[in-house]
Amino acid sequence: MRLTRDIARQVKRPPSLPYPRIVQTALWFRDPKGVLTRCQERFGDVFRVEMAHQGTWVFLSGPEDVKSVFTAPADQVHAGEGNAMVRPVLGENSILLLDESAHLEQRRLMLPSFHGARTRKYADQMTEIAATEIDGWPRARPHRVRASMQAMTMDYILHVVFGVTDAEWLEPLREKLNRLLTIGADPKHALFLLAFGPDRLERFPPFRREMREIDRLIYGEIARRSNAPDLADREDVLSMLLRAQHEDGAPMTRRALRDELVTLLVAGHETTASALVSAVRELVLHPDALARLTDDVRSGSDVYLKAVIHETLRLRPVISMIPRTLKRPMELGGYRIPAGVRVAPAIYLLHRRPDLYPEPDRFLPERFLGGPPDPYTWIPFGGGVRRCLGRAFAQLEMETVLRELVRRVDLHPVPPGQAARGGGAVPTYDAEVVVT
Repeated sequence: MRLTRDIARQVKRPPSLPYPRIVQTALWFRDPKGVLTRCQERFGDVFRVEMAHQGTWVFLSGPEDVKSVFTAPADQVHAGEGNAMVRPVLGENSILLLDESAHLEQRRLMLPSFHGARTRKYADQMTEIAATEIDGWPRARPHRVRASMQAMTMDYILHVVFGVTDAEWLEPLREKLNRLLTIGADPKHALFLLAFGPDRLERFPPFRREMREIDRLIYGEIARRSNAPDLADREDVLSMLLRAQHEDGAPMTRRALRDELVTLLVAGHETTASALVSAVRELVLHPDALARLTDDVRSGSDVYLKAVIHETLRLRPVISMIPRTLKRPMELGGYRIPAGVRVAPAIYLLHRRPDLYPEPDRFLPERFLGGPPDPYTWIPFGGGVRRCLGRAFAQLEMETVLRELVRRVDLHPVPPGQAARGGGAVPTYDAEVVVT
């Protein structure tokens, strides 16, 4: 009997909620974390969700299955198809949309700009931006921090990635890029993208007009930088990419440059801002952790600071899962998953496994004081050869902002009954503090 069950498990599809595809899609976009949690409770570590315009997705939350996906050959597991919905914004040359040799070649060109040692050279500039922003926060009254975090991460990208310092170019670029980034940050826009599909969206006149204006500014900055007399000496990411060469000596095309710059903006702005908001919210809710962080930072240590960041990204990962498309069948979780199916390591579920993280719903930075996290049980930046290029940059941003925050001010929760700025409850994607 047991052998019969094992054989049946090999040929059956992973279990799924008993609803039509359109209903599963609506449930997913309404509450993806809720769907993941309910499915894991009901089905275990492997289950599927049927998605409109996307087909079958198989979610995984076992460490061995996650490792198998991240270490699979590049010609067996593709990432580009799973990111196709953002192609109209990012462009077809985006590193997020490329696979196999094309992805590896583009990654080779971009990697020097985000090497850990080079990233640390940006620390002084980041510190100055953070200090200026934090010094302008209101004192002794409630302050919602999301807009401030977005302003800082935008300035980091404009100064460090684009290398823009001229106010005449900075303000129009900031305004238009903020509108672009809203496309990726607002769930209503995400649902709109899904309903339209990438091909129809690219032909949609209002969208095309918006992207043309953004492209005009970005291409203008590329052209201006290409002719800069000090291009060879500049260390911003745009300048380095302009100097990068393919193996045959050819530079990146202007279109590829545009696509990678937009990718860095979309992938690196809102995600880091959201992670910083989560960190502040958790620290204010856990005064013992905030006090320990403050003491450590003011004594010159960064050990607990790094642990706070690791724990924030464990408990509140910015994205819930990492989609990959199978080009060949693969054995995962006791099932033979056919080619064409999207498999998705579920970050949210993996990070909350009690066998890996006791008391998984508790904010406990101390769990990361023993050393760096395991690369297949802590995956906020993905894993394998497609691990996020900007992870060191993003972690440096978080370290810089949180360090300056607890060095320069004292954070307190908003007293009960005190009205929030603008009235109403604080949204779940924001955090409110009193600064003294």
